[in-house]
Amino acid sequence: MRFPRRCGILLHPTSLPGRFGIGDLGPESYRFADYLAGASQGIWQVLPLGPTGYGDSPYQCFSAFAGNPLLVSLEKLVVEGDLSPDDLVRDLPRFPNQHVDFGWVVRHKLPLLEKAARNFLAGAAARRREDFQDFCRQNAPWLDNFALFMALKEAHGGQAVWNHWERDIAARRPEALARWEADLSEAMNTQKYIQYQFFRQWLELKAYCHERGIQLMGDIPIFVAHDSADVWSHPELFHLDADGNPAVQAGVPPDYFSAAGQLWGNPLYQWEAMAETGYAWWIERFRSTLRLVDLVRLDHFRGFEAYWEVPGNAKTAINGRWVKAPGGELLEAVQKTLGDLPIVAETLGVITPEVEALRDRFGFPGMGILQFAFGSGPQAPEFKPHNFKRHFVVYTGTHDNDTTIGWWTSSGAGDSTRTAESVRTEKEFALRYLGTDGREMNWVFIRTLLASVADTAIIPLQDALGLDSKARMNLPGTSSGNWRWRYTAEQLTPEIKERLRELTVIYDRTAR
Repeated sequence: MRFPRRCGILLHPTSLPGRFGIGDLGPESYRFADYLAGASQGIWQVLPLGPTGYGDSPYQCFSAFAGNPLLVSLEKLVVEGDLSPDDLVRDLPRFPNQHVDFGWVVRHKLPLLEKAARNFLAGAAARRREDFQDFCRQNAPWLDNFALFMALKEAHGGQAVWNHWERDIAARRPEALARWEADLSEAMNTQKYIQYQFFRQWLELKAYCHERGIQLMGDIPIFVAHDSADVWSHPELFHLDADGNPAVQAGVPPDYFSAAGQLWGNPLYQWEAMAETGYAWWIERFRSTLRLVDLVRLDHFRGFEAYWEVPGNAKTAINGRWVKAPGGELLEAVQKTLGDLPIVAETLGVITPEVEALRDRFGFPGMGILQFAFGSGPQAPEFKPHNFKRHFVVYTGTHDNDTTIGWWTSSGAGDSTRTAESVRTEKEFALRYLGTDGREMNWVFIRTLLASVADTAIIPLQDALGLDSKARMNLPGTSSGNWRWRYTAEQLTPEIKERLRELTVIYDRTAR
């Protein structure tokens, strides 16, 4: 699918400002959409929207279908009458405004969501209850399993992985399912209410963005978390041992993100079992995601051609092997059911001709990262703007990169993939290539992308704001301190908006 010439901003909703410790789908999300429209941006790209687990990573969620409860706007629940204004201010902590303290947010917000659910279930008007029941029926294939999974997790203290539960419920024996569903019916209804509100609020925001000429780009991680409703409810689709642990796990070999590779820990798919169902689980996953967003970044696209398989007991990703995947057959099945797929293929890392052939077979645009254009990595040549393909989605950097200012001012110390000498060489070449003295490097990068022939250019908000490494979203290979960054409302200045708008107009990327 060919995309029109346009540009946009990468910002996960958790990074929005607000008084409740984390960005959500309330007033600030609408203000940000207005800001994008005023800057003539046509795309708002987000990270995966699922309920995050240990480590708070949106790439390790409790469900591939559910929404993140922490994104539900409490203020909207007040408008609907499920909470009172006093509920929002009573015992409100003094949350930090430039990062998310996830533990603090969870302890404050989840009890309020549970209270809202109790109020709704006890006294909602007939029209609202009917709407809720319609949502539950329409989403029953995943919602019932997810609601029970989360209720069970809570009943087991919140920390236990599902295969550490009692054997009968871990194995989903019918009598155990019936018993637990009866015992946890109230908790399950609470989970369903929270999902009902997430989907309502997100779809309202999506409609608002469309009215302003903004499309939403989402993200489908190729793998799912072991501790998820997906693996618990469909163990036959994953490589698990007799105890329910991953028999083999996902990762990537050493690359420019990590000299030791990345060990993700996700269980790998039983592709033969998925093929026997006609890839039904994947079709529903795409269908669900495309209900929420207009475009999809398909994460780790190369894994659909071949994936890095690591033994289940491994501690690093170094000792793995490449295993072929049925990506063509899978994507054909999805496309046959859903039609042309508005997919961006995340093609970073070890990209072979076979991966490129799979991408080109379906007409998916690949990605280009400007930060990688000036080094010696294998993708540096194609990431130089004079080599960009029109059918490309290009970035200054992604959520896994440092900010542009952080990258530019870094000495390379502590980076196992870059020496001080290689950093100096990169910077000297970047100065010559870009024809700059190094001032306002973030805007040099932004202008370079927008001026390029690539159809789509995406800028992380941190780069538009000119922020340093403190605003980095994620450092691959680490498990703490990530996904926390937030901006403050005053950082979205009229000057930055006008500067973005002017460059967007000059380079003919205005939203159409």
